[in-house]
Amino acid sequence: MRQPLEAPGPGPVAGLDPGRSKCGLVLTDPGRLRIVAAAVLSPEQAWQQLTSWQQTAGLAAVVLGNGTGSAHWQQRLAAGLLVLPVEERGSTLAARERYWQLHPPQGWRRLLPKGLRQPPRDWDDVVAQLLLEHWLGHPLSRPQALLDPQKLARTVKA
Repeated sequence: MRQPLEAPGPGPVAGLDPGRSKCGLVLTDPGRLRIVAAAVLSPEQAWQQLTSWQQTAGLAAVVLGNGTGSAHWQQRLAAGLLVLPVEERGSTLAARERYWQLHPPQGWRRLLPKGLRQPPRDWDDVVAQLLLEHWLGHPLSRPQALLDPQKLARTVKA
């Protein structure tokens, strides 16, 4: 992993898994030990949420996956935030596995082999968390309230 020339100052850091139709977005606490907000949003909603976090939470930086659509995000974010690009290769598969660690399969899904299990919702927020953990170099805890897929579905917790 290549660290940026400029390190972020104190405060929360966001993780962004950019996409054309949806983006995974997470926010850490100021100590960067746990996730305090998580969402799967449209690109415009993700932009609005990042802008809000910058104004209200003192966002220190955005860890940005370098995959689909990242060049556009890099340009858009660089005007007002420190952008920390990270390698995104393999993150979707790793996030699917992490999803099932966070949400152990229930009912008939327990009977499926791991490779055939598909999460019942978009898991781009988990991808964003993994990107952020990769950059930070340590895992982040995720409160139970952010694990409920019914509550998370296309909403932001903060």
